[in-house]
Amino acid sequence: MTVESRPEGFSEPHPLHAANDPKPQPAAKCCSPSLKMFICVLAFCNFSKSLSGSYTKSTITQIERRFDIPSSVVGIIDGSFEMGNLLVITVVSYFGAKFHRPRIIGAGVLLMAMGTLLMALPHFLMGQYEYGTVAFPVNDADNFIVTSPCSASSQNITQQHTAGCDKGEEEGSPMWIILLLGNVIRGIGEATVGPLGMAFIDDYARPENSAFYIGCLHTISVIGPLFGYSLGSLCANLYVDIGFVNMESVFITPQDSRWVGAWWLGYLVAGALSLLSALPFWFLPSALPEVPQPAGPDTSSGQPAHTCPEQTTVSLAEIAKDFVPSLKRLLTNKIYVLYLIFNALIFNGFVIIITYTPKYFEQQFGQSASRANFLLGITSIPATCLGIFLSGVIMKRFKLDLLGAARLSFVTYIAGFLCTVPYFALSCSNTDVAGVTVPYQRSALAGDVEVSLVSSCNAGCGCSLNQWDPVCGQNGVTYVSACYAGCSSTHGSGMNTNFHDCRCVQSWGVSEVNSTAVLGQCSRESSCSTMFYIYLALQSLSFFLLCLGSVPLFLICLRSVEPELKSLSAGMFLLVLRLMGGIPAPIYFGALIDSTCLKWGSRKCGGRGACRIYDTQTFRFLFLGLISGLRVCGYVLFWITVVQIKKKLQKDKQTAANLELQKPAGGAAEALLKEDTE
Repeated sequence: MTVESRPEGFSEPHPLHAANDPKPQPAAKCCSPSLKMFICVLAFCNFSKSLSGSYTKSTITQIERRFDIPSSVVGIIDGSFEMGNLLVITVVSYFGAKFHRPRIIGAGVLLMAMGTLLMALPHFLMGQYEYGTVAFPVNDADNFIVTSPCSASSQNITQQHTAGCDKGEEEGSPMWIILLLGNVIRGIGEATVGPLGMAFIDDYARPENSAFYIGCLHTISVIGPLFGYSLGSLCANLYVDIGFVNMESVFITPQDSRWVGAWWLGYLVAGALSLLSALPFWFLPSALPEVPQPAGPDTSSGQPAHTCPEQTTVSLAEIAKDFVPSLKRLLTNKIYVLYLIFNALIFNGFVIIITYTPKYFEQQFGQSASRANFLLGITSIPATCLGIFLSGVIMKRFKLDLLGAARLSFVTYIAGFLCTVPYFALSCSNTDVAGVTVPYQRSALAGDVEVSLVSSCNAGCGCSLNQWDPVCGQNGVTYVSACYAGCSSTHGSGMNTNFHDCRCVQSWGVSEVNSTAVLGQCSRESSCSTMFYIYLALQSLSFFLLCLGSVPLFLICLRSVEPELKSLSAGMFLLVLRLMGGIPAPIYFGALIDSTCLKWGSRKCGGRGACRIYDTQTFRFLFLGLISGLRVCGYVLFWITVVQIKKKLQKDKQTAANLELQKPAGGAAEALLKEDTE
């Protein structure tokens, strides 16, 4: 097998001169495509790629509830993208740079589109979503049988849900494995885009323009999540089986912890966009015109202004032979190794943020998944876009060298971190859920009383321990179900079902006349919304400051190594981020989230399902504390890296000065020798 390469110094006549040449060279055709054309195609690809990735993050809660799996398993699904990427990133980065890079990128994006579409498949293979409730449709959507909550008949609900389990028809089926497989394929396809695309631009753009182009690409890449989270918000607000069920028979709302949105719909949209973005790469050439060099003292008017690569052949065996030495040179670069380590620490915190922030908003501030995704998209993404764009502009305007880029990135990262310190003061208390977060009697709040679901007010009701069908009492306290509220009668149907004579509501100190409850959890206090908006504002400011250093931070990866190792350094950088951050972070933090669960749901045929309510205080300290700790450790190593860069540049400068001093001395010695000879 052979590949194309171009020797340095090869040039073709300028098109204006070629017009007078009686025998024009056919190879000059390769100079017709422009670099900006490639950038536009890659920008659309990055847009679709980031839209798919952000949409996947926005569906974490929906997937957890639909497949009845804990957060740790959802973390494995999320990390599977990085696993697929890890399988091929190094090989693609090194060998892909020797072949037709645009077509390799196109093949990867095509594979990414197939994986995205595959992730929607489980919805069409599974049955309709079922959730436990005290109201059931009988013959049609207008007639309902409402059971008496506080009676032994509540056990019938469990019996209805377990029907057919002896045949192996479990709601908790392993369909999520298809989702994991699709995400792995997405990761394999995405491995071609980053290292090959960025290195391709850096090869053919002027050094002062390279940072600007990369900044523009990063900005467009961040616009993708704006649409991704907006799409996630829209789909989360639509019921999972929309179009297949009568919506009047759905008794839960998006605020309910059992609600599952149309998570599958966004994957169809994202897959179609990825498919479209893959096509243009197949029509781009393998190489672009080299950058015209400015006229110098040795440049004559007849010297060509453009160069075009000559096609030569290099065997695959020769390329593979150089791989291990190239990798060794890369990993013995002290600055580059430090760069990898501190980025891995910071990236761990970043992955936790983008993966679990919507879930954090739901649990800490009582927001629905739809509202959390929407507000996260419209507040954080524009600030991120502006920060990345200005980052590229600053690099182009001031033409910062390696040390200047490192200093700028470090200062912006520290400033962004300081904006996150007030997060610890922005908290909301746990929702009052009788028997879970608070006792059944108000008088017991001041004492050290063990909280238990079963109390004297519901002991004779025979409530199912696995049931989660929350109702809001007149006293403002949420009860796990009408049965656990001790309600003995019901009125109305569907969403308008009211429960009366609730003994547990009476035991709180409410009069018998007001001892009623309605379907759904009670709303949070009004001050919680204010804290939520303050959190969003600080988060937007933090993202803006962090992204001001994003482009110079990435350029350290490219400019701290030899030019021929740029593609490999970018690929190794992405590999380390995925191996040490992208894969483990969602898994271990998902397990930590599971440890804060106060009430688990149950699967149709038994077994633990998705969590219904968390300890928000413990969740908050884990979420904010772990992210801050990872960042601080990363910033310490970042500072050490800046110091090492400064020492290296000073050493190189001193070496260059010594060489300059040796030249005049050598010239004077030659002159004296010549005089002596004469």
